[in-house]
Amino acid sequence: MAFIQAFIDDESGATAIEYGLIAMLTCLLAIASFTLVGEAVVKLFDNGTAEVIAEQTSKIPS
Repeated sequence: MAFIQAFIDDESGATAIEYGLIAMLTCLLAIASFTLVGEAVVKLFDNGTAEVIAEQTSKIPS
């Protein structure tokens, strides 16, 4: 019975679990922000790129 009570009272692993949860949350936030920023950058550079390329390539003499 003392072993079970000692096991319940032991908090030495709690810190490692908390650090793991913080690391997981940080990774999730980083992935979400990279996804949002990446989509914004794609929209920024994709806004008329095809038209500009078509216009510029039509000026190249064949």
